[in-house]
Amino acid sequence: MFKLLKISGSARRGTLKTAHGEIQTPFFMTIGTVGAVKGLLPSEVRELGGQVILSNTYHLHLRPGEDTVEKAGGLHRFMDWDGPILTDSGGYQVFSLSKIRKLKEDGVEFQSHLDGKKIFLTPEKAIEIQQKLGSDIMMVLDECPASTAKRDYIEKSLALTTEWARRCKIRNSKFEIRNSMLFSIVQGGLHPDLRERSARELVKIGFDGYAIGGLSVGEPNEVMYEMIGHTVPHLPDDKPRYLMGVGTPQDILEAVGRGIDMFDCVLPTRNARHGHLFTSKGIVRIKNEQYKEDFTPLDPECGCYTCMHFTKAYLRHLFMANEILSLRLNTLHNVAFYLNLMKQIREAIEDGKFDEFKKDFLNKYTP
Repeated sequence: MFKLLKISGSARRGTLKTAHGEIQTPFFMTIGTVGAVKGLLPSEVRELGGQVILSNTYHLHLRPGEDTVEKAGGLHRFMDWDGPILTDSGGYQVFSLSKIRKLKEDGVEFQSHLDGKKIFLTPEKAIEIQQKLGSDIMMVLDECPASTAKRDYIEKSLALTTEWARRCKIRNSKFEIRNSMLFSIVQGGLHPDLRERSARELVKIGFDGYAIGGLSVGEPNEVMYEMIGHTVPHLPDDKPRYLMGVGTPQDILEAVGRGIDMFDCVLPTRNARHGHLFTSKGIVRIKNEQYKEDFTPLDPECGCYTCMHFTKAYLRHLFMANEILSLRLNTLHNVAFYLNLMKQIREAIEDGKFDEFKKDFLNKYTP
């Protein structure tokens, strides 16, 4: 399923075959939490170079429900997306919704943020939901402990996550038709030895791919890079590596340089809604007064619809007027920027010049 084509330093260029097409790696997944990328049509995501959309198991379970999606012909047909879909397991919500959930050995009990109804999510249930959604890449259920948690808690959490991964694999093996890949998630907090232990235990169980979770949750960037460096050597070369929830352009470049193949993050779409725009020279905060009469394109190096047709002055006007079109144009550009960055990274690896590309990009880029 995963084929390694080229290596430049530690950066990897490959392909990942799924039931809904071949993905060129490394790649970035646009977030479509409830089966929609905020502000964009699926066809627009595809035109921008999007290969994969990530959707959220927990939120789709709450509404419209996996049974409804299955009756619609699966999530691909339901949302009119013909490419691969990765679904998380609800594991991140174990972290982000810690105030309305109870962690147990069998699974996790949530209190729905919509109506207060209690939901009990087990590793087996997480797989069953994702199978009904028709995911191309499914994630095991895990616990993502806070980076500030004490070591003894992280060790207990790690044992639970490993056991849940084992249970996910067993449940998935009982489906007669299995078109989905199953990825496990390395945890271990900010402890290098626990990261190594987690990776080794998961590799021993055996999965189609391996994610690194529990990072980009408030720790310094250099610490995150250090944890990646301690984890990657213990993951198989012939399987894709996925750094969950990351991140900024700088973080992506640093992680690719450490052997990571897959990324996802809400930054392109969320920041777009707040007028925080990514360009080849750095961040543009479009509400700033300096752009009121700036009649130049947002990013002269970008060929997206926003940059080809509108000026910074107009984009600022739309944002200050709270116009819906502002959300659309800003999102279109930010997604285009991220997807084009990944394309440039792939090309640099193919040419054996990734380190040069990274250095040049970071020299021009101002956070």
